[in-house]
Parts: sequence; C-alpha cells; structure tokens
Amino acid sequence: MSSEQTSTTAPDAATTGPRPRRLSYAAALAALEGLALVAGGVWMLVLGITGEPDDRQQAVTGGVTLIALALLPLLAARGLFARRSCSRGPAVITQLMALPVAYNMLRSDGVAIPAGIVLAVVAVTALVLLINPETTRALGIRGPGNAGK
Repeated sequence: MSSEQTSTTAPDAATTGPRPRRLSYAAALAALEGLALVAGGVWMLVLGITGEPDDRQQAVTGGVTLIALALLPLLAARGLFARRSCSRGPAVITQLMALPVAYNMLRSDGVAIPAGIVLAVVAVTALVLLINPETTRALGIRGPGNAGK
C-alpha cells in the first residue's frame, strides 16, 4: 500500500472552473451586510461606553449583539466565495431577516428611510442572486428529483 490517498470520485464539474459573477456578487453583498453590522455594533459600543446614552447597559448589549449577528453573513460570504453549498442557507436567512428590518426602517422618520431603502435593495438583490440557477449549479446544489444525476 502506498501512503498516497487517491480519490475515487472526480471533482464535480459544477464546482470546478471559474466562479460565476452572480455568486461573487452574492458573497460580496453578504460580506457588505456583515461589515455594516460590525460597524453599527462598534458604533453602539463606543457611544455606550464614551457617550451619554439613555441606558449604558442597553447600548453595550446592543453593540455586542450586532457584532455577534454579523458573524452569520460574514461566514456565509466566506463560504460562498469558497463555493461551499452549505453557505447558501445562512446567506438566504440573512437576507430574509433583513427584509423586516428594512420595512421598519422605511416606516420610521429621518435618516432611517434612505438606509431602509438601501437595505431592502441589497437584501432583494442578494436573494435573487442566491436563488439563481447559475449560482445553484456553481454551488453543486441539485434540485428535487435530480439527486441521482
């Protein structure tokens, strides 16, 4: 026996070759959302520690929560860039969670309205990119009834 390990299966044709642009765009949007959550969390933490918040504990807790929530889209983006099929689910969940947030921002006053518009556009665009057949094939995801193909 040799110490070499040989693979008995050939790499999937869908996961080899260049990464489709749609998959790259979806990963970039997920990363952008994650970075925005980190920035918002750090901002809340800084204001909570150095500023004059109504409730310091609530500001710190909110900042830590936003930073923790940022892990989901950041890990999903990393997985999408690496073409891991298991990363599409967290990416889709992130976009679905962003839609109610965008809706609430649109119903508020002031600067939150343009931010809500941007969030809604990013979330819908990312969803469209993630469910696109080209993206699905690139991740090696087979639809129902195609498991044996």
